Amino acid sequence: MHPHSHSAAALPGLKAGLILLSSLTLGLVLSACGGGGGGSSSTDSGGTGESAAGVTTFAMTPTLSGVAAVGAPLSNAQIKVIDAAGAAVGSATTQPSDGSYSLSLSSKSLKGPLLIQTSGLDSSGSPQVLHSIVPILDATKPAMVAHVTPLSQAIVALSLGSEPQAVFASAAASAALIAPAASAASAAGEFVKTLIKTQLTDLKITNTATLNLLSDASFAANKSVQDLLLEVLRVQVARSNKGVDQLLISNKLQPTAVPEVVVGLAAAQTELVKTTGGLPANAISSSLKLASTSKATLDNLASLDELSAGLNNLIAQGKLAADFSASALLGTYESHNAGSKADLAARLAAYAANKRQLGRLMVLGCADDVLTAGLCKRVMVAATVSDSSGAVLEYFSDAATFTKAAAPATTGGKWSLIGNARKLDINVYPVSVLDLAADGAVNSATKPNPWVGIQVEMQAQTSAATPVKLLDTATVQMPSGYSIPFAYCSRPLLCISYTPGATRVTPIGSIADSALQQSAIGWLGSAESQRGAKFVAAYTSGGAAETRSVFLPADVPADTARSRFPSLDAVTATAPLKAAALRDGFTINYATWAAANPDMRLISVRTLLTGGFVPLLVDNAPPLPPKTAVALPGLSLPNPLTLSAEIWLGAQDMQGRRFYTRYALQAE
Repeated sequence: MHPHSHSAAALPGLKAGLILLSSLTLGLVLSACGGGGGGSSSTDSGGTGESAAGVTTFAMTPTLSGVAAVGAPLSNAQIKVIDAAGAAVGSATTQPSDGSYSLSLSSKSLKGPLLIQTSGLDSSGSPQVLHSIVPILDATKPAMVAHVTPLSQAIVALSLGSEPQAVFASAAASAALIAPAASAASAAGEFVKTLIKTQLTDLKITNTATLNLLSDASFAANKSVQDLLLEVLRVQVARSNKGVDQLLISNKLQPTAVPEVVVGLAAAQTELVKTTGGLPANAISSSLKLASTSKATLDNLASLDELSAGLNNLIAQGKLAADFSASALLGTYESHNAGSKADLAARLAAYAANKRQLGRLMVLGCADDVLTAGLCKRVMVAATVSDSSGAVLEYFSDAATFTKAAAPATTGGKWSLIGNARKLDINVYPVSVLDLAADGAVNSATKPNPWVGIQVEMQAQTSAATPVKLLDTATVQMPSGYSIPFAYCSRPLLCISYTPGATRVTPIGSIADSALQQSAIGWLGSAESQRGAKFVAAYTSGGAAETRSVFLPADVPADTARSRFPSLDAVTATAPLKAAALRDGFTINYATWAAANPDMRLISVRTLLTGGFVPLLVDNAPPLPPKTAVALPGLSLPNPLTLSAEIWLGAQDMQGRRFYTRYALQAE
């Protein structure tokens, strides 16, 4: 629905890593001589093609193929290809099983470089928009390869000097930015390798010169060596709250969300395009110059997909809940966000009854509070759940553990599900809220509009058909030291309490139940608004007191364009949203917004009526993309309607930032 400080075990190798970084940077300077690396780079797609600034003509129809993956494949993702002039030259959809794609380009004459964009949902349901590049076109090599991964995204971002999505969206007007990317891509690929040198060493990739992060024909999203790079690294391209486009790289298994390596994209690209003497390492603003290691965990990850394959085997046999519960694949299972082993077994049995299957597992992070010698004992994993057509119907997430083979064996072992052993789920998100009138106009009475803040989601009930209350109260301490009280409000999540000491409160029904507005609460400052900010929740559940640390996944945006907020089609001054329509029900559409924001996903739709004794609220789950319509069922309402009616739309982007839009419906 989505960065870390190094462990003590990683520190001994840091000095050696910095020395190696210096030597690699020297090599990068030498390779930059003569135009940024040209045709001999390991990231080139060909060696003798015409100038990337000109047009290359192929004797036969050129083709493009590759794999879109973030560790696990990106299933059913959309692929779009443009040339340096911004012209669309091809599109495709990735295969559900392995994320591969293949297409014939629409012209034999192409202006390089080619830019590739993939958009879809990863195995956790989080939106992903990633890019790749074919930097040099070669008329003698019409069969081109371009993989689309977080590492290819890093290379493209460094080559462009900015976030690639905006350039791709306005490519015709951005030709001056695209052209230099051809010559910078080679050096950018080599620079990225210096930032992930620890992981390359862990995976025994000793000859980095032959490592091709863009077009290795042998690459597959199957826990191969290069795929494992994607599993253990968190690679993001993001704009800071100061408006600086940055490349952020971290060890994904570290428990915090603070980026380890931070690179300014514009500063790095300035160095990468220099014909001589380019030093992209000068653009690193973090104290660390390469990501830390979790080698003890990485050594076991190659066999992780055996776990999903084993579960699928049981599912295909139509096993019952008792069979799953007795399986060694759940042998050491404890609990996961208050869910029991029996709950998990019942869910897997439902997959069997409905002929579902799990996709390849993707590593999300680590549920351990602290890594010990680089070992994560509870690896957070996720997988798609699909039918026989390959259509993804839902997402599965849990925690897995690796058990070593019994002596006298010195290697080997098995993965099984174990759960995160948490009594409840807790998350914090940067949030921004836009308040609109029934006709879509900005509500001038709300100031500021939009407003920003922090959303805190604390699980209050089990997810069973008949929910069970997990706790009465909790507090969340912010980085500044101030604490906010929460209380049970008969909803799936705790509500912010405005009555100190209360164990039960009435929900407001709006975002105010869980979101703290920065402009209204003086306790919220810059410390609470930065990526990696630490929030500490304290509560008592099942008679035992517990504290949990959670981390903000991204900076709170300082300035948010209105186009980022979810909006409904066909809402105008002459066609406003009317409260009376709620009686019969109606369908809302958001196709225009979804098309303009492929890196976002609508996650919630709520109808809210206030003015009575308690707020009346109805939540409707939006469908998975590419669907862009939600049918709101009719409601039994008094006539005339004396209650105020609102529709709330919630969306989340690929960094974990949340955007909410409130529509105040027109009264009768």
